[in-house]
Amino acid sequence: MNILILSAGTRNKVVQYFKKAVGDTGRVIATDCSNLAPAVYDADKFYLVPRINAPEYLDVILDICKKEKIDGAFSLIDPELSLLAKEKEKFLAVGTTPVISPYELVETCFDKYKMYQMLCEMGIPTANCFVEKNAFKEALEKGEISFPVFAKPVKGSASININKVTTMSEIDVLFDLYDDLMIQEYMDGQEYGADVYIDMISGKCTCIFVKKKIKMRAGETDKSVSFKDEALFSMLQNFVEKCGFCGMIDIDIFKINGIYYISEVNPRFGGGYPHAYESGVDMPSQVLNNLSGKANPVSIGAYPEGICMMKYNEIGIVNLKEEEII
Repeated sequence: MNILILSAGTRNKVVQYFKKAVGDTGRVIATDCSNLAPAVYDADKFYLVPRINAPEYLDVILDICKKEKIDGAFSLIDPELSLLAKEKEKFLAVGTTPVISPYELVETCFDKYKMYQMLCEMGIPTANCFVEKNAFKEALEKGEISFPVFAKPVKGSASININKVTTMSEIDVLFDLYDDLMIQEYMDGQEYGADVYIDMISGKCTCIFVKKKIKMRAGETDKSVSFKDEALFSMLQNFVEKCGFCGMIDIDIFKINGIYYISEVNPRFGGGYPHAYESGVDMPSQVLNNLSGKANPVSIGAYPEGICMMKYNEIGIVNLKEEEII
């Protein structure tokens, strides 16, 4: 079983986990557009590839899939997920299965207002959102929302250009500076993150790991503790199965006055997935089972509570004396 991890970047742990799952039965290949991406050096082999917006990028990746006889491929960065989903048939044609949700669903995840609309239609609590300033002003005057709020890109990631604002004049300035912004209700509550796997064969949600977030940094969880709640498990299971997600996804949740609100959905491994794995939630093995034609049993919440994750800095050293540094 050969796995291709695209845009591996700094996700060393994910590469290591897949190497352990594959064992002696295959290889883990990684790619990145920089030879200073530390995770690629944990793979069995890596390819330096063009940036994902380069015209030749897809052909380069498909050639790697053919050359390395790749069984399954997935990406660790948001901009590449739509490409994988959209070009799924081209990957299947060379014998590679993209581990990704359907294209329209991926696109909805990256359009925060569309996701807001979908959650509302499904009756799932979520933060109020506005793409029109006038609509926000009307809601403000009616008392349906109050400051502070977030002004953020409709499409964006890694908390880039997200601003907490307290006055209408600040919103006016931000809307003048940036295009395609939306206004989102400030969620003042406990934040949680869920790592979820939806079986690629049965379509059932097979595992959910929930962590209570203790400290955040640059949009990612820095410190967290494992947590369980059957009501939350049930809500998430129904949500992902009804939507038709596939493979691994990452969900941000808030709890306010006893009610869980879904904030964002990322159709990929989340940056905090190592917490789930080290607590016993082995998604790489579930991916391999699916690629081998085996459905995974449902095992939601099969982990202990109270397991803490603490991220810390590490370094990688590699000699690139004879190579151009990219």
